[in-house]
Amino acid sequence: MRPLLPARVSCRIALVAAGVLLLVAQACAQSVDERFAVCLACHGADGQSRIPETPSLGGQPSFFVVAQLFLFREGRRDSAAMVASAQGLTNSDLTAFADRVAKLPPPPPSEEAPDAARFSRGRRLTLSHPCGICHNSDFSGREQMPRLANQREDYLLKAMRDYKSGARLGYGGAMSQELAGLTDQDLIDLAYYLSHFGSAPPPPK
Repeated sequence: MRPLLPARVSCRIALVAAGVLLLVAQACAQSVDERFAVCLACHGADGQSRIPETPSLGGQPSFFVVAQLFLFREGRRDSAAMVASAQGLTNSDLTAFADRVAKLPPPPPSEEAPDAARFSRGRRLTLSHPCGICHNSDFSGREQMPRLANQREDYLLKAMRDYKSGARLGYGGAMSQELAGLTDQDLIDLAYYLSHFGSAPPPPK
């Protein structure tokens, strides 16, 4: 017989489970507009997230939003809060959410000039890999491929690390394959470049 979990651990597990169930119950009782307002509390009412490792939604393609909400609803993406939030959403609800996201403005380029060396390293990586083929040359995203331009740097880095490690699944393993040969420093440089895309680089010295 396996040893029983310590009472303190069992209690913590029960509390977490109860919290998730409460989120599910509350979410299912809300309208799409009410639930969307909850989304904006974390992802930013203007489409720009101010919370670490939480993506900005502004400018994301509708198809991408539907696909990601579907994956959360079906438990195929790992995020307790998002999985709970997506419970009870119908396919029509997913489309309604995507329509609302489509109305959010994309995050603007940073007003500060980026570091020239880091910006250049990241740019070279996008030219030597098919980033711009799938995500568009301006990284605005299309269909199931997300917008990358001016996304939060910390979120981009986390997402790429998760794809590379296999913690996050993509479409047919394309992202894992493309990132397999890159170093962690490469991912850091890519995240920096994409998050500062469109910002004017400093003049050469």
